[in-house]
Amino acid sequence: MNLRPVRLEPQFVPRIWGARSLAPLFPEKKSLTEPIGEAWLTGDECKFADGPFAGQMLGEVWPKLTEDWIGRGVRRDGPFPMLVKFLFPEDKLSVQVHPDDAYAREHEAAAGGVGKTEMWYVVSARAGAEVRVGMKPEVDREQFRRAIAEGTAEDCVAAVPVRAGDAIFVPAGTVHTIGPGMVLCEIQQNSDITFRVFDYNRVTAEGKTRELHIEKAMDVIRFGEQQGGKAAQSPEKTASSEMNMVVQCPYFNVAKSVFAHREYRTRRKSVFELLIVLEGRGKIEVPGGAVEYEPAQAWFVPASVRDCVFAPEKRSVMLHAWVLAVDK
Repeated sequence: MNLRPVRLEPQFVPRIWGARSLAPLFPEKKSLTEPIGEAWLTGDECKFADGPFAGQMLGEVWPKLTEDWIGRGVRRDGPFPMLVKFLFPEDKLSVQVHPDDAYAREHEAAAGGVGKTEMWYVVSARAGAEVRVGMKPEVDREQFRRAIAEGTAEDCVAAVPVRAGDAIFVPAGTVHTIGPGMVLCEIQQNSDITFRVFDYNRVTAEGKTRELHIEKAMDVIRFGEQQGGKAAQSPEKTASSEMNMVVQCPYFNVAKSVFAHREYRTRRKSVFELLIVLEGRGKIEVPGGAVEYEPAQAWFVPASVRDCVFAPEKRSVMLHAWVLAVDK
């Protein structure tokens, strides 16, 4: 089989804080009857759009993929290692925190037992948009408990103004929330374990408040010195393109490429790679054939595909995400 990049179909998830239009990333998703908060690009139920697994779900295919597809030293005894989403907040998300792997294994085995470290890339942002990431240094455990009871929990979390092109790193144990007026690409461990501490007293369409998890959150929140926040990107520019290393951590690596002209590249990584298209359109040409890309797509590039040509019709921006091999 000639291996080439294959595309995954998105799965759209309603959220109380979501948007009723996902344009321009998804121009067909306008005037929605319910707010959509997330478009999952690599969820277990996301289907392959083409290639040898067309119509099959990622969660079914992942354990069966050969080394040619995933590379050496990539574990297949759990879920697909990265969950990639677009987020469309038009209201504040809850003030929340995620556990690390150790806590999730011990206390959340029924929910998958995997912690959640994540990063956000800001695709677009209106003036004044901000996220909140990390406890302010003067806030201790008891102060935060009082703030939760008084409804002022978000004031304890550091505000980070954002604009298009920014990247935010949110390691497990970091309290955070996302404000309205932006579109984010989120890359994270494949876990949906979230502990909410405050949800602005909102109610669902059924008139119910969403569950809070204050005691579990207090078990995992990092107080004092914080490790999250805006990531410092390191650009490497050539005459026709730019490649930035955005985030490196034990769970995923993310780089960004910007290019406007035909460009040959050799992949030096020995594991599979995800390409998330943010802007532009064109072709990816590899020895096994060529595929046409456009915005809001996620492409799975097999580990054995080393040489490729990016042939853009217009200026293109992509995120490249991969995991580290855990054994040899």
